[in-house]
Amino acid sequence: MSDKDRDQRSATPSSKDRSPGTPAGVRDQGKDTPAVPQSVATIPGNGALPPLERAPLAYENPAFLNSADGRLMRIVSEYLEPLARFRHEQIQDTVVFFGSARFRGREEADHALELLDNTGSSQAAPSSEQPASPPDIASGKASDLQRKRAVAAVEMARYYEDARRLSQLLTQWAKKIPSRKHRFVITSGGGPGIMEAANRGAWEAGGKTIGLNIRLPFEQAPNPYITPSLNFEFHYFFMRKLWFAYLSKALVVFSRRFWHD
Repeated sequence: MSDKDRDQRSATPSSKDRSPGTPAGVRDQGKDTPAVPQSVATIPGNGALPPLERAPLAYENPAFLNSADGRLMRIVSEYLEPLARFRHEQIQDTVVFFGSARFRGREEADHALELLDNTGSSQAAPSSEQPASPPDIASGKASDLQRKRAVAAVEMARYYEDARRLSQLLTQWAKKIPSRKHRFVITSGGGPGIMEAANRGAWEAGGKTIGLNIRLPFEQAPNPYITPSLNFEFHYFFMRKLWFAYLSKALVVFSRRFWHD
């Protein structure tokens, strides 16, 4: 027997490798034959492949939009979406208020001071109202500290009231300007303190008012005086700063550093 005949014979399965009824030249798929992996698609008997699901549109694919490759889309969205809302609300220009988020209104500050006066240094306040520990309260040290903070809050509240009043006067004046669009709309960072005072004054005057908030893990929530359709939240700081400047005609600053000491 030649080498060629031996090679062909060894390549052809013998009867031992075949089950009865298995054609010659085809190995039997017995127990020792590896199974087809589950990830490999099997072809039905009719030879037709199963239907394939539609791929998501690029702008509806959250995996792409939230990835580094989708950053440009996110940046552009924080320009076009506010622009569309400003056009819809007919906002022509703004007046921006900057200031500390720590100031409180006169009513809130007076109420805090009243609670301390009613409590006194000899009697401890309930734990829900008293942030200091019981030993500090009993010694009188915590009560003195709280009293100092409450008095300071009342003194600083005048700046909150000044911002509130100025915003109210500006809005009343702007509403009288003959224009089809809203002029000199009061805008703030959307948080508490001076930002709230600015939005509050405009709201009390019956005007629209804008809040440009920022999404951070521990950042403040928007104050309730912002016009709902003009309540914004940004991911990128520089896009938020862009919208502070883009429409503004004036900037009012109540900086805490001016009177901190």
